[in-house]
Amino acid sequence: MKILNKIQKDLNVPKNQYNSFGKFKYRSCEDILASVKPLLGDATLTLSDDIIQVGERIYVKATATIKAGEESESVSAYAREDENKKGMDLAQLTGSCSSYARKYALNGLFLLDDVKDADTRDNRNTTQAPKQGTTATKQKEAPLTQPEPAKTEEDIEKNLMIRKMRDAKKTNPDLFGIVWVNLKLGDKIPKDLSLDQCKQFMKEFVKRS
Repeated sequence: MKILNKIQKDLNVPKNQYNSFGKFKYRSCEDILASVKPLLGDATLTLSDDIIQVGERIYVKATATIKAGEESESVSAYAREDENKKGMDLAQLTGSCSSYARKYALNGLFLLDDVKDADTRDNRNTTQAPKQGTTATKQKEAPLTQPEPAKTEEDIEKNLMIRKMRDAKKTNPDLFGIVWVNLKLGDKIPKDLSLDQCKQFMKEFVKRS
């Protein structure tokens, strides 16, 4: 999809928002939309929300879809309402989850990197050195790596598939592991897979979801 490839190459969304409590900069869903609109041309971008239940938990599923002619590409992301969120009524909670999920759906569609965005408390300490007297140990499970810089249309498509795989692991890590084992991918990490293997993985993941 040429227009999507072009947007992924050209889109730049600075992190102009600042969270004074967490002391980090971030970009909002509105920032992404404002930056991408001039690049859409004749293509259309739509955002939609669904409410789904997984066990006893309620999630907002946001889907970002870009369409140009007969071609379209969609990416979904999920956010769960925090029942203990103080200072918000139910409508505000759902709206907050919707904005959060939509932001990450747009991130996945346009390959925006939010690793240093620190939307969660976990990210604020990822670069700290181990305290004196402790030993840093590698994670047993290989993390899903960031897509490498795209050079060709195939690279861009593979980067998009890797992003989808990262989202799939966050959404349902148990199913992710089952599909990984069934496809006999062994000790590989996503960036070592071929484009066909990435597509096969996501096809199987979606079919089992």
